[in-house]
Amino acid sequence: MTPLIIVLIVLGAIALFAVLFVVGKYNLLVTLRNRFKNAWAQIDVQLKRRYDLIPNLVETAKGYIKHERGTLEAVIAARNAASQANVQVAANPGDAAAMKQLITAEGSLTASLGRLFAVAEAYPDLKANTTMNNLMEELTSTENKVAFSRQAYNDSVMYYNTQREVFPNNIIAGMFNFAAAELFVIEKPEQREAPKVSF
Repeated sequence: MTPLIIVLIVLGAIALFAVLFVVGKYNLLVTLRNRFKNAWAQIDVQLKRRYDLIPNLVETAKGYIKHERGTLEAVIAARNAASQANVQVAANPGDAAAMKQLITAEGSLTASLGRLFAVAEAYPDLKANTTMNNLMEELTSTENKVAFSRQAYNDSVMYYNTQREVFPNNIIAGMFNFAAAELFVIEKPEQREAPKVSF
């Protein structure tokens, strides 16, 4: 073998190794991105369940707390805003602006539900209503599932973001536009807890 052929073989092997390396890192980032999108889908399922429970809760309460129309309307408005924000995040879980909008909307929804539950405490007939109690129990269960799903999502996002930021993955991530994903965190401490349901 001539020295030129040996040099070409070595250069070809190096080029092949480089291509395989880039492909491997690219595939890793795609896998991690799909994982956090799947984790978001689990949150999405629970949030939709929550959004479906709220109108039933409001309808049940409406018959008992007629003088609290503003509270009921605030809950429905907050539910609709959160549902709309959730649709935007579901379309692209990596969109930081959409995630921040959802976090704000979810905070407003949690606050309005808290006001509804506080008002409901003053109505003994409502507190004794079986349908209301069942709905509140389902809502509490759903809130717990959202919290668990949010933790899994945040873990997936954290791992994805870490992998896209470490060298040499950061070069591949930059070349192929792997954007950072936004964590689903609750910014205000009072929003970190699920609405208190105590009938």
